[in-house]
Amino acid sequence: MERKVFYHKAGASFSAEEFAGQLKSFIDETLVVSGKEKVLFLCIGSDRSTGDSLGPLVGHALKKGSLGNVLGTLSSPVHAMNLDSTLEYINDFFSDCIVIAIDASVGQPAHVGYITIGRGSIKPGLGVSKNLREVGDIFITGIVGSGYGDEPFLLQSTRLKIVVELAESICEGIDYARCMGRLCI
Repeated sequence: MERKVFYHKAGASFSAEEFAGQLKSFIDETLVVSGKEKVLFLCIGSDRSTGDSLGPLVGHALKKGSLGNVLGTLSSPVHAMNLDSTLEYINDFFSDCIVIAIDASVGQPAHVGYITIGRGSIKPGLGVSKNLREVGDIFITGIVGSGYGDEPFLLQSTRLKIVVELAESICEGIDYARCMGRLCI
């Protein structure tokens, strides 16, 4: 399948309907191609760093909203230290699910505060020079800062307002898709 990526500005101008339509399209296509039946949200990040807390914040909100298949929350984050064991767990217990990977990312200064959604996998930690396994059939990222490489304070100095705005918009889009009966969970 061709890799497609869409950008959405988080916050007041965010279109949950447009995001949900793209999410539905990616889910429908991926379920057909994979032959799988369900969806798992894998929310990646750490609650110990502002910029890296996007995944756990989204996972926490999705679980609080009674969304079933969610891994990676504030109380049980999925991060660099446990990603491999989590992927083994998914393989053992969620083999009938496609995986939607949700993570914070870094990018160009003009894209800070944007959400990306696309088909394919992501490499968590790439923006801060970590070499982790690729994850996901579909990805959702929130661009929390700009810059690449070995910048130890990049994620620690991210504004909480940006992360919360991204997390709220992502959850709004997923909830919109769910309320419209578009998610097979």
